[in-house]
Amino acid sequence: MRADATGAAEIRGALVRLRRATGLPVAFGGLVEPGRPRVRISELTGTTTCALRALAVSSGNGLGGKAVALGRPCAVTDYSLSPRISHEYDVPVAAEGLRSVLAVPVVVGRRVRGVLYGALRTAQPLGDRTLGAAVEAARDVEQSLVAQERARDLLTASRTASAPDPADGAAWEQVREAHAALRALAPRISDPALRAELLDACGLLTTAAAPLPGVGLAPREIDVLTCVAAGATNATAASRLGLSPETVKSYLRSAMRKLGAHTRGEAVAAARRAGVLP
Repeated sequence: MRADATGAAEIRGALVRLRRATGLPVAFGGLVEPGRPRVRISELTGTTTCALRALAVSSGNGLGGKAVALGRPCAVTDYSLSPRISHEYDVPVAAEGLRSVLAVPVVVGRRVRGVLYGALRTAQPLGDRTLGAAVEAARDVEQSLVAQERARDLLTASRTASAPDPADGAAWEQVREAHAALRALAPRISDPALRAELLDACGLLTTAAAPLPGVGLAPREIDVLTCVAAGATNATAASRLGLSPETVKSYLRSAMRKLGAHTRGEAVAAARRAGVLP
């Protein structure tokens, strides 16, 4: 799946969550087009016409363009009458019957990557709760895009790396660090194709050990063992994996039982012998 398609899916999910959290009747958004200072509206929910679909919003123009240019949220109580924005897009906005509108930029590495909009068909102020929910939805998209970019960087590095000499301890530590990073990122990636690539890359990094039969560790058990192998405490592993410390303990106990290990160190060593960890 292409990066822009993946980003569109993240925008779509954020818009659904935004409407659910706020009760806004309409939400829409899109990504900044590569190489162009404009946003293409591609994702819409709650709309009743096609007036906004594929609309290209240039930086600085209208409400969304203002949010792109300033890199911060913007809102108006009555779009067509607001003196705070330019009015290049009044016709499609009016065709959809929108009055109060907010626009929140999606900013990754100081660069605006997209915009989320929420709107009412009545002219009334959009409160702090609504704005806060929109900012949170945009932050979710930002974090997902960052995770995807990090994942692609790690994939590129893992594909070009050659297998280190078995005696080269420093090189193997780098392999293990890459494996841990890939395992930690995989659960955060919503794109199933990219997630599968990450897990495939993890498998390639463990091929130095001959896999042993009968070690049926669950994916989350491997994730926990990967963190433990990197020296993480249960609390740190929980934070990295988005789990509770008690859940991490449960996965670790289960993995130790399957591996016939009595300590964390024994579990890591057994997992490496089994070809589960590099």
